[in-house]
This record gives sequence, C-alpha cells and structure tokens, in this order.
Amino acid sequence: MTSSRRGRRKRISAVEVANISKHGFWLLIENKERFVPFKEFPWFQKAAIGELLNVELASPRHLYWPDLDVDLAVESIDFPDRFPLVSKQRANSPSKPQ
Repeated sequence: MTSSRRGRRKRISAVEVANISKHGFWLLIENKERFVPFKEFPWFQKAAIGELLNVELASPRHLYWPDLDVDLAVESIDFPDRFPLVSKQRANSPSKPQ
C-alpha cells in the first residue's frame, strides 16, 4: 500500500463558495475571490444553500450549478454590464399572470 507524500496536498476543487450573505455570495475561483450579487444574478437568490454549494468549474472560464441548471461565464461575474440578464421560460413551466 502506498500513501501520498507528506506536505503535498491535492487540490480538491478549483471553485468553492466561500461565504453567503443576504446580498449575494463569494466564490473562490482558482485562488481569486469574486462576489456574485443577487441583484445581478437573481436566479441564485432563492436557491437552497446546498444548491449554491454544488458548483463546478466546467472549464477555466465557465461555471455550472447542476442542481440549478445554471451555466455562467466567469467573465460575467467580473463584468456584469457586458452580460445583460436574459431568461427563457421553459416550455412546460407555467407562466405568471400579468
């Protein structure tokens, strides 16, 4: 049986949720912290904590929350003005009365 060398830690995740507040949450992506405000990214506001924590770095510039089915470019967090909110309603979800 072999064990790993002492003092060398294998990186567990390239992305993690570092903190959550009523205004948004902080992501640690590749050792850089970014704030994700609910005002700019409203689909996260009513998510359960477990759903927020389950985030994957699909590529160096792409995040994915499988429980929420949300894809997000890392650049959209850094420059939200360049990425206006666009949402398409799913065909089988009921529409809200106006």
